[in-house]
Formats: sequence, C-alpha cells, structure tokens
Amino acid sequence: MGSDGVEDPAVREEQAILLRDVIGDPFAPVVFVSEWKTENVVGLAQGIYDDHAFDRVPVLADALDDAGCADPDILDHCRGSGHHARGCWVVDAVLGKE
Repeated sequence: MGSDGVEDPAVREEQAILLRDVIGDPFAPVVFVSEWKTENVVGLAQGIYDDHAFDRVPVLADALDDAGCADPDILDHCRGSGHHARGCWVVDAVLGKE
C-alpha cells in the first residue's frame, strides 16, 4: 500500500493524470498571450467550465490554434488523451482563473 493509502496502480495513475490536468508542468510555466484570448476562445472555455463539458477541451485547442497559439504544451495538453476536469490549467488560464 502506498503512503497515501491507495493500493491500486490504476487509481494512482488516474490521480496523477488529474494532478497534471490541474497544475500542468510546474517546471515549465506557460504564459498565455492576450491575443489568443479571442471572443471564440473565451466563449468556448467559459462554456466548458460552466457546463462541466471537459470533453470539449480538444475543440478549445483548435480555437486556440486558430487564434495563433502554437505553444505545444498548451495544444498537446488539450488534444491529449488525458482526462480533463474543473481546474484544467488551460481552461483556467484562458478564463483568468490562474
């Protein structure tokens, strides 16, 4: 059993995925350029946040890409296969909830 009381490796992996979704990479912080926060990008992020529709985060990546964002950390995070949840660092950064 781990020090946190969790035995199941699958549960530990799910916890790690959720943690990465919320904090991103603390050793490589990302700065959001204000030009990326278009009306479309902010509207999508707000809808994702309000509706708890984190399955739409890949669509947010497309909107960010269209707005000129080429940051691989941002786009890869949004398009990755990991689970997204309230507190997703990309959604929060777009909405200024950092």
